Amino acid sequence: MSASTTIATPATRRQAARRTRHAHGSGGVGLQKRRSIPLTVVMALLVIYSLLPLFWLFVSSTKTQAQLLSSFGLWFSGPFALFDNIGQTLTYDNGVFVRWLLNTLLYVVVGAGGATFLALIGGYGLAKFNFPGKRAVFAIVLGAVAIPGTALAVPTFLMFSQMHLTNTPWAIILPSLISPFGLYLIWTYAADAIPTELLEAARMDGAGEFRTFFTISIRLLTPGLVTVLLFTIVATWNNYFLPLIMLSEPTWYPLTVGLNQWNAQSQTVGGQAIYNLVITGSLLAIVPIIVAFLFLQRYWQSGLSAGSVKA
Repeated sequence: MSASTTIATPATRRQAARRTRHAHGSGGVGLQKRRSIPLTVVMALLVIYSLLPLFWLFVSSTKTQAQLLSSFGLWFSGPFALFDNIGQTLTYDNGVFVRWLLNTLLYVVVGAGGATFLALIGGYGLAKFNFPGKRAVFAIVLGAVAIPGTALAVPTFLMFSQMHLTNTPWAIILPSLISPFGLYLIWTYAADAIPTELLEAARMDGAGEFRTFFTISIRLLTPGLVTVLLFTIVATWNNYFLPLIMLSEPTWYPLTVGLNQWNAQSQTVGGQAIYNLVITGSLLAIVPIIVAFLFLQRYWQSGLSAGSVKA
């Protein structure tokens, strides 16, 4: 053994470990103390700004019609009337609110679900296959993203009226199937999320395109798929202008148009003001959106963080 060789005794190992812990501990304390008070204040104000309307909506849903117009809006007053308001909302006008809710669910399941599936297969095909005119398709998709949906509502109405599809569920479902932003998002995500080498290996093993897509690609596209699904669900659920001009029969109204009709009822001749039912219906209308987000966000977060650490 040469003289330059150092023998690590138990004592020296313990001293080295203590020095290492001390160094890491000092760095950890420094990181914990590194806080930005202005940033914390700004974030707290943003949280309050975001949650205050929801709090007002819940508080107002617990009041009767008289209490709603005579009490302070940001705190409870009088008897707790939430469950009574819910019962009246679900039974008012022969339970038309339930019909509007079912209509909205139909538009979301078929329209938003179909838009997500079409964006998935279209974006995947554009990202992983080459064909003539691909640049032109890319320009068309970007142009469609830049055009607001309200600008296309009137031309869509004129086209659907000539096809005798107005005042039917198809007048809401068919336009909802097109999601240029969802197509673009899946396109850009699939270009990096799915390695081309993986697809070539699957093809060399004898897997067809459909099997490769449904067994390999779709799993890698889960974060983008969930993102597009959330966007299309929210857009279809909150869709107001298109159903307003397409539908004239109240039995096909979604919740957005139906609740607005209830709100405008007090301004008609002999109409009855039912603001407490409008607010309670609005509270019930946002519950499915919150449930959908809480259910899907775990797939979203886990997928986004899956490739953040390399082995």
